[in-house]
Amino acid sequence: MIIRPMTPDDVHAASAICLQAFTIGVAPSLSAQGVATFGGVASAEAFTARLQGDNVILVAVDEGKVRGVAELKEGRHVAMLFVAPDCQQRGVGRALMTALLTHARAPLITVSASLPSVPAYARYGFVCAGDVATASGLVYQPMHTPHHIAAPVG
Repeated sequence: MIIRPMTPDDVHAASAICLQAFTIGVAPSLSAQGVATFGGVASAEAFTARLQGDNVILVAVDEGKVRGVAELKEGRHVAMLFVAPDCQQRGVGRALMTALLTHARAPLITVSASLPSVPAYARYGFVCAGDVATASGLVYQPMHTPHHIAAPVG
């Protein structure tokens, strides 16, 4: 498996992975508004636009195919971490998170974790940082970690 920066050629595969994993793991617990909000954020067009901004977007590639995607916004906020459902529990997310955090530029790294993903982020050293919140139909748990301890713990 190779972890590398996402290129414009990867945006459709990355979008498809995010949407597939989200649909299976998160969407059933959200309103139609939340599902639509995420669909916009995870679209290929949105990824293309964010490639031009101050975001680091990495992909995990295995056997020539994108298997996962992770995004760090402004060097301080994990905005995406998704692994293809058939590749989960195989170290792809761990490899992406480890690589992503090497790009951190702030002493405190944050994430707005979907409720089903809270245990996964906890394994990377993130802790809850406030009450569950909702924005544009997305329900999330604010979490953070000092990036110097954000290597996977388990």
